[in-house]
Amino acid sequence: MVINLGMNWENFYKDNIMSYIKSLQENPFELVTLILDLAIVMFLLYCFFKIVKGSRAWQLIKGIALLIVATWVSGLFNLKILNWILTGIMNLGVIAIIVIFQPELRRGLEQLGTNKLTKFFGLDKDVSTKTKEDIYKIVIAATELSKAKTGALIVIERDIKIQDIVATGIPMNAEVSPQLLVNIFEPKTPLHDGAVVISGNKIAAAACVLPLADDKDIAKELGTRHRAAIGISKESDGIVVVVSEETGKMSVAKDGTLIADIREDVLKKILISNVVTKRFADQKKERRDKLKSIKETMRKEKKQEENKENK
Repeated sequence: MVINLGMNWENFYKDNIMSYIKSLQENPFELVTLILDLAIVMFLLYCFFKIVKGSRAWQLIKGIALLIVATWVSGLFNLKILNWILTGIMNLGVIAIIVIFQPELRRGLEQLGTNKLTKFFGLDKDVSTKTKEDIYKIVIAATELSKAKTGALIVIERDIKIQDIVATGIPMNAEVSPQLLVNIFEPKTPLHDGAVVISGNKIAAAACVLPLADDKDIAKELGTRHRAAIGISKESDGIVVVVSEETGKMSVAKDGTLIADIREDVLKKILISNVVTKRFADQKKERRDKLKSIKETMRKEKKQEENKENK
């Protein structure tokens, strides 16, 4: 059933909105259900707009919204002929919407039918899983660059933010992908010289300038990339992946130390251990400690109240 937008809004206000407010006053519990209802609807609308934004359907939605507003305005100003035409279009609009959004509706129903609700709402991956997938992509890219003997420098930001380093490069804010990383370091391209910084599961910037380590005990045969990797790993807790242009060997810099000439599987283990396992394990431990502290505080307060009552 399509609502006639040219209806008498005063009667609608009295018969529906005012009566609903009175029912809320008589039964305050309905307010909880109202808030829950609104929250669910807003969340569904957010998910819907997230799915269609950037697609051809987005332009159609804007057109439908304009049509709804035009129908409402024509009814408000009592433009009978225009309102009759627009209302007729709106009545046919339900069938038109089903036809127009058939691909989106079909995809949504398929996901519902296969119990992929979390995927439908974009909640299928937590940060830990996404970070692990990004590491696999970085390892694939580093391996490809190593085989081609293409120099590369990839900084993975952890807890200490390095926005000052990001600011020296070209902003990207792109999803992590092996193809993009390989392409960035392709020789004789505008972004190949410098470092890529990965921050918050995104390629934040490319062609970034890193501070060089000037320690005298660093091997003289190490090039600028390796010195830059050691330099940034000293100034932050970031993990740096280096691919040598001369030899194609892969290395990792962490805490001011360079682990040189490592295989693909070793690189993967080092990154998973330092970027995922330790980091998220520490976060879980902190949450447990905080929860334990809160419970302990509540117990003490409860005991104090009981002691006061006994006195």
